[in-house]
Amino acid sequence: MIKLLISLMTLLFVLAVAADVPDELEIIQKPIVFDEQRKALTLQYMQERYTMVQQEPTITPRMVVVHWTVIPTLQQTFDAFNPPLLPVARDGIRAGGDLNVSSQFVIDRDGSIYQLMPETTMARHTIGLNYTAIGIENIADGTTLPMTEAQLHANARLIRYLASKYPIEYVIGHSEYHLFRHTPWWKETDANYFTEKNDPDIAFMQRLRSKLSDLSLSPLP
Repeated sequence: MIKLLISLMTLLFVLAVAADVPDELEIIQKPIVFDEQRKALTLQYMQERYTMVQQEPTITPRMVVVHWTVIPTLQQTFDAFNPPLLPVARDGIRAGGDLNVSSQFVIDRDGSIYQLMPETTMARHTIGLNYTAIGIENIADGTTLPMTEAQLHANARLIRYLASKYPIEYVIGHSEYHLFRHTPWWKETDANYFTEKNDPDIAFMQRLRSKLSDLSLSPLP
C-alpha cells in the first residue's frame, strides 16, 4: 500500500511538471522601440547605476523577476513601455535616469506570452538587479485584476524555457527584490535609490516556485 501511494504521488508530480514543460511554447513577438537613443540610454544606465561600461547593452541572465503591471491591458502596457524616454509621469524614479521602464516579456490575462525585447538585452524593471534579471510583467493589479491561473501556468512554462537556455538561479517577485540589497547581487550605486513594491503577492510567488521545484533554484537570501 505504501509503495502504491508513493508511486501515485510520483506520477502526480510528474504530470504536474509535464503540464508546465515548455514544449511548443508559443511566444508572440511584439517588440518595443529599441533604437540608437534607447541603446545609448541603456548603456548610460548600466554605467551610472552599476558601473558597467559596455559597447552593447547585454546581460547574462541569472534570475527572473516577476511583476504585475497595474496597467489594465496589454496594449496600454505596450504603449507605456514603447518610448525610449521615461515619461514625466514617472518622475518618482527619474533619479535612476531617463531610460524608460520595460521588461523582456509580458503575459496577458489569458496566459498569452509576448516578447518585447531580446532576453539578453537589459530592460529597466528592477532596481539593483537589471544587469542580470529577465523581467516578466503580468497584466494584473492584485485587486480588481488578480493574477489568473492561466498566468500562473504561463509564467511557469516561460521560466522553464528560460532556465533551459540560461543559468537561472533565482525566481523572485518584485516585492521580494529588497532581500538582495545587502548581497553581492545588488549593484545599485545609490544606496538611497529604492522603492517599495508589492507585486506579485507572496502567495502567488510561492505557488509559482512550487511548480518549479525540480529546477533546484536557490533559496531567497
